[in-house]
Order: sequence, then structure tokens, then C-alpha cells
Amino acid sequence: MKTIGLIGGMSWESTAVYYRHINEEVRRRRGGLASAEIALRSLDFTEVVALQKAGRWDLAAAMLGKAGAGLVKAGADCVLICTNTMHLVADPVAAMAGVPLIDIISETAATLKTDGRKRPLLLATRYTMEHGFYTDRMKALGLDVMVPDVTGRQVVHDVIFNELCQGQVRQASREAYLDIINQARASGADSVILGCTEIGMLLDPDTLPLPGYDSTILHADAAVRFALDDAGAQAA
Repeated sequence: MKTIGLIGGMSWESTAVYYRHINEEVRRRRGGLASAEIALRSLDFTEVVALQKAGRWDLAAAMLGKAGAGLVKAGADCVLICTNTMHLVADPVAAMAGVPLIDIISETAATLKTDGRKRPLLLATRYTMEHGFYTDRMKALGLDVMVPDVTGRQVVHDVIFNELCQGQVRQASREAYLDIINQARASGADSVILGCTEIGMLLDPDTLPLPGYDSTILHADAAVRFALDDAGAQAA
């Protein structure tokens, strides 16, 4: 089994989901007492958010790249950035780590395309919804991504940072997200991407008005395939 390197802490709420799901999936596949070989570096999210707000993606890239390189020194055979937003700096992080980086955007797009989806709604942080790195990558992979309107984007972003990243799950926020999904369905969306690794705390992708895709689970499953030498992980 190969060792999975996780750059986490952004937030630790979703990093815990990665750790649990990867181990559960390895046990399901291997049986008995099997668990995953994992190296984890959990960053202080306060420092990462400060760089996001300042637009210092260069410094954020250096921070995550250093963390990735440290995981490789600890024995990691691949690296995952356990957040969608910070895939904005995936290329320099992969270069600094020097091992395959399993890309959450590629993994999500591959699953959508396999299922025949063409126009997904993206729910994510404002950085992910508004910076071109995510939607441009999806477009290059054949997907026409929709995002909520300005008000909707602010609602989605605020719930992520003010509630989910702090362990708070509120019914009112769930209803607000469902309203946004219903609006997108009326405008032609054929699916919805839970494009922030915390959103699975709030929404069950199997019970939404549109077919749902939890990027956290898709990403974690790809890590398991890599570790067990199964085909299909999209590494950079």
C-alpha cells in the first residue's frame, strides 16, 4: 500500500472527513483490521485565510508547497490538498512536493462526465466560484459550470466560513442552499457540485433536487485508488 499525504486543516472539519472516509474505504476493500497509510500535515487555517483575503496566493502556494514537501520526507507517495479553494495553487504545490498531486477538480469532472452531466451548479467559497481557475478547468474538461448570482454566492461563502468551518450546521442554511439549487435547476442546471470540502456536512448529495457530487468523497476515493494501485486517480 502506498502512503497518502494529506495537506489539511483548511478546515480541520473537512480534514477529519478525509481521514475517516479514506480509512473506511480501505477497510471496506481490504477487510478486517486494514487501514490506510496516511501522513497528515494540518495547517493553521487562520494563517491560510489571512493570505486568501490579502490575495497573497504566492505566499499561500509556498506554505502549502512546504507542507507537501514535508509529507514526502515523511514517506508520502502522493499529495492531496484537502480543500477546493487552494487548488488555485495546485501547480506550484505539486512542483514543490515532487510526487503526484491528486487533483480534486479533475476527479470531480471525471465523475460528472462519466455520468453524462453537462451543466453543473458549483457551490463553493467565493474564491472558487469567482476566480477562473475552477470554472476554466471544468470548461476545458467539457463542462459548462454555473454559479449562483452575487447574493447567492455571498450566502454560500458566508455559511462555509462562518458556520461549517466552525463546526456549526444550521437548518436555515440548509434551506438557503436548497433554494439556490432549485433556482439553478429552473435555469438549466443538471447537477450540483459540493465544491467546498465542508458542504457535505450540510447537504446529503443523494437527497438534493439535482444529482449531487461531493468533491470531498470523490477526492478521498481517488486517494484510496492510488494507494491500492487501482486505476483511475487523476494525478497532476
